[in-house]
This record gives sequence, structure tokens and C-alpha cells, in this order.
Amino acid sequence: MIQKDGEYQLLINEIGHWIKIEGSLNKTIPLVIIHGGPGGNHYVFERTAGPKLAEERTIIYYEQRGCGRSERPHSDDAYAIELLVEDFYCLVKQLGIKKVDVLGYSFGGELALEMALTYPEIINKIVLSAPSLMFSDSVFQIQIQGFKTIGDERFLERMEKVLSQNLPIKEKWEKVWSIADSEVVDRFLFEDQNVAKNNRRLWEDSGLNNTGKMMVAIQKNPPSPPLQKRLNQIKHHTLILTGIHDRNTGLKISNIIKQELSNSKLEKFKNSAHFPDLEEEKKFVTTTLDFLR
Repeated sequence: MIQKDGEYQLLINEIGHWIKIEGSLNKTIPLVIIHGGPGGNHYVFERTAGPKLAEERTIIYYEQRGCGRSERPHSDDAYAIELLVEDFYCLVKQLGIKKVDVLGYSFGGELALEMALTYPEIINKIVLSAPSLMFSDSVFQIQIQGFKTIGDERFLERMEKVLSQNLPIKEKWEKVWSIADSEVVDRFLFEDQNVAKNNRRLWEDSGLNNTGKMMVAIQKNPPSPPLQKRLNQIKHHTLILTGIHDRNTGLKISNIIKQELSNSKLEKFKNSAHFPDLEEEKKFVTTTLDFLR
């Protein structure tokens, strides 16, 4: 059992997972942070909202298999949602914890909901920041429309050529992302471009890259039935945090999730897009801590 603050490598299902504990002296129900991506890491969150949450809560970060500072599985196909959920369960058991709160952002919010469905007994409260529903056609439409609202003339011309092709919505969506450069992506993900620049600087400082392998594997083997059809089984007290300008997952997705979760509430962030934890950090931290108390 690990109880002291620090960074560790923990062997979970034969894969070395990076974990970090902060705020252990607070002795609260641990708050496990679930990163997005798929295939992301915690480097930015560790240096922004995370330490402020750790002033009051015991925080456990871990990076999923093949992500960030964790080891890759032997097979590029070994990233199924079921495996990610099982890794989480084994992590909690190895740390000797009976119950945890979870905070999942973006895809991490979707993954946190899968965890609550599979192991409801070890989850206390759930916080979802800009949660996704990856396998909903609504997400493709939301993101395409989002790009339309922030693209410059050149990008919009290229985008219209893509959208005029006789292709399934998913293929159009993939092609739109493929033509978006870093400046377009920053405008898509953030309202405040100064925050976007700081976020990108931290991404670069981290030296960590998303291999894309998790996304490919999950798309080949999506959960069945889709999460959206199972949400009403979740009874945990849940807080949903969403920027009103979110062009990536959007208020529409948060509203779908809220409608299906009988014990949930939605907090909107008026000056944020996909990262309220960065664009309105103080409100994000205060709202989260108030909910967890």
C-alpha cells in the first residue's frame, strides 16, 4: 500500500503504470484523476488545477496503459475500454483503497462513467469535465460545426471541399481534423488564445506524445451497447462541468449525459471552451471542491 506523496511505477496487469499521489496528509477519500485523449496524459493538469485540488483533497493521478509515462502493452490492440476499466480497478485494489471519487476530463469523463457502471461499489462521487461520448454521431457533427465557427478563409475553403465529398460522416470528420493545423486546433479548443499558448507550451515541455494507438484500437472494438444507452444505470452523485463555447464535446453531449444520470447536476462555464480547468481554473477548483465536501 502506498500512502506517501510522490511518483511511482505500479505494475498493473503486467504493465508498468505511472502514478502520482498528492495531498496524502489531507486523508480524504482519494480523488482519482482520469485523463482524456484517448491516449493523453496528466502533465498539464498536474501543473494547473491539480495542485490546487490537492490543497484540500488526496489526489491520485495515473496514466493509462500506453499513455504518458506508463508502459505500452505488448499488442497495439490491447486498449479496449474493458481493459482500461480493469486497470483502474486493479490500481485501486493494489493501493488498498475501498472507495474513491473520480474526476475524468474529456474522454476521461467517458471512461469514468464506464468505471462506475462496471465497479459501482468502489466509486463514491463522479466529476465530469467536458465529457465525451465518442461513439455518437452527434460528436462528429458538433466538431465539424465547431470548426466552421473558428476557421479562417483558407481553412474553410479546404473544409468545404471535404464536406462536399460523398463520404460517411465519420470519414468527413477524420479528414477535417487532418487539415487542421495547430493554430486552428488552438482556436477550436480554447476561447482565450493566451491560455491556449500556455497549454501548448506545457505540451511541448512535457516531451510526451500521443501515439494514437489507443484511439485506433478503441474504434476497432467499441463498447456494445454504446455508453449512451447504459447511462441511466448510473446512480452516483455526479457533477458535470462544461464550457458553453466547447466545440469539441459541447453542451449538447453534457446535456445528454445529465438527462440520463438521475443524480447529476450541470455547471456551465461562461468563458470556457473545452478546458474549463484552464480557462476558468479558480471556478473549476472551487466548484469541484464544494461538490466533493
